[in-house]
Amino acid sequence: MKLKVILPGLGTSLVIALISQLLAQRVPALGAATIAILLGILLGNTVLRQPQLAKGTKFAESKLLEYSVMLLGATMTVQTIGQIGICGVGFILIQMTVTIVGALWLGNRLGFSQSMRLLMAGGNAVCGSSAIASIAPVIEADEDDKGTVITLVNLMGTVLMLTLPWLGMSLFGSQTILKGALIGGTLQSVGQVVAAASMVNQATVQFATIFKIMRIMMLVVVVLIFGRLHQRTLEKELAEDAVVSGNGSGHWLPWYVAGFLILCALNSLFTLPAIVGATAHTISSWFEIIALAAIGLRLNLVNFLKAGKRLALYGLGVGSIQVVTALILITLLLK
Repeated sequence: MKLKVILPGLGTSLVIALISQLLAQRVPALGAATIAILLGILLGNTVLRQPQLAKGTKFAESKLLEYSVMLLGATMTVQTIGQIGICGVGFILIQMTVTIVGALWLGNRLGFSQSMRLLMAGGNAVCGSSAIASIAPVIEADEDDKGTVITLVNLMGTVLMLTLPWLGMSLFGSQTILKGALIGGTLQSVGQVVAAASMVNQATVQFATIFKIMRIMMLVVVVLIFGRLHQRTLEKELAEDAVVSGNGSGHWLPWYVAGFLILCALNSLFTLPAIVGATAHTISSWFEIIALAAIGLRLNLVNFLKAGKRLALYGLGVGSIQVVTALILITLLLK
């Protein structure tokens, strides 16, 4: 794609991302990611509706999120799992499983498509926008579905980000690891986890981040499982179409998920210099914020609001499942 074609939309997304970063310094509770998508929605549905922005915002939404996912691999290691122990690993695996099953079941009851259900399940269970970006091409999700779910997950994550610190302090007092498990095992994005845990104390930030990283490390597994689920659905619906049986093989492992896995393995085996991880984290965060600004610019607010009641029920329902499950598992496994 020619730079001249994508520059207007990409540049606009970058400017919104820069403004969001500045605003986040004044309102750290919201975070730059949430501000970017909200600002993008506001501007994209009012003063920035020019068609010439479309190709650039689409590029930012798809490609930058993919690079963001890949770079996350350089920020973590397999050894991280050992820091939360076997009970901590069990907590995360069960929490993720219940979240996925709950999101799929509730989405089906509310009449959402399989594509929407899988995106919602992965986004909430793993790592928000990055997980959705990884899953979308594997299940051949519609761009509108992808933008809608990313917006819903980020909005719901913001609500939980502002409430979980208070809930954790009320229920667990000085038990830092339990507060870290609640926040890191529930919130969608890394930024939301850090912001929420920072409202408690620095020790909680450390534990919450470890629990969150454990979820991110399961991204590849979730992508593979969801890709297979989608393939089975296609084969069932179009059993007589010979094209289908070969169509999904190329979706088993997208290049950026493979890159994520390779970087994580390299960092686990050789312990990359701290500056490599820090740089990868910074670039990944910036790419995500620019992409979220683009998603906001591309979101049709009228269509989003038409499905408002069902989407609100879906978001609140999945969020409630996550929080209640986390509290039960923390009591059973970690207390």
